Amino acid sequence: MPMRILLFLATNLAVLVLVGTIFNLLGFRGILAANGVDLNLQALLVFCGLFGMGGALISLLLSKWMAKRATGAYLIEQPRNATEQWLVATVGELAKDAGIAMPEVAIFPSEQPNAFATGWNRNAALVAVSAGMLRHFPRDEVRAVMAHEIGHVANGDMVTLTLIQGVVNTFVMFFARIIGHTVDRVVFKTERGYGIGYFLVTIVAEIVLGILASMIVARFSRWREYRADAAGARLAGTGAMVGALERLRAGQAKQDDLPGELTAFGISEGVKGGLMRLLASHPPLEDRIRALRGGA
Repeated sequence: MPMRILLFLATNLAVLVLVGTIFNLLGFRGILAANGVDLNLQALLVFCGLFGMGGALISLLLSKWMAKRATGAYLIEQPRNATEQWLVATVGELAKDAGIAMPEVAIFPSEQPNAFATGWNRNAALVAVSAGMLRHFPRDEVRAVMAHEIGHVANGDMVTLTLIQGVVNTFVMFFARIIGHTVDRVVFKTERGYGIGYFLVTIVAEIVLGILASMIVARFSRWREYRADAAGARLAGTGAMVGALERLRAGQAKQDDLPGELTAFGISEGVKGGLMRLLASHPPLEDRIRALRGGA
């Protein structure tokens, strides 16, 4: 937990420095017009875009470094045993078949079966698998899971998801501040600058709009899981991919999620019901299995 907090603070500090520097270089002094009353929409959009896209892009650029530290992953630079040799060789074979450069390969110390892929581009990626999955899954199913992760990399999912997240972040901030500004002027009758109403309404609007925006991002994330499953089936065989998902479903009740920032890049996540399914980064495993069998 302390490491995750440190990584979170470091990322946000980097965003603040980047935004402050670029905003000043562009000659903007604030989001209000010179009269101190009206919004400078151009400055506001730039400000929100720098925060929204800047934060997402910095997170993407730091994604491998952060993932290794958040999960305690061990990078296999020189295989130490037959299992590591097999894993590196398997990932190399799958990467070649998918037409991407060899990614870094890592194992993270969790007894729960999971895996993830991350990285800022398809030819500089990281794929990692849990020690528990290596121990308890048959090799053909581990290979299928690695093929699924290679599918994410080959499809450019990390970059695409980051861009979508950056865009929705930008517009959540933009419209929340317009709502806050309007309510502060009309309801709270603030004539110049900003009163407490602006800050309170902006926070509430960001929360509400953020939830709605998260549904959009989650919907895309669920769609890309089906694509990665299809890639896994193509690279490793439909039977092995279905078998891996069925084994994950059998142990799902006791499965731990990856750290929050990596959940969307894992092979599965914990069960979510009701309205929370709209915010799930992964479709239900039974739906994914059905889709693979239907496409077989």
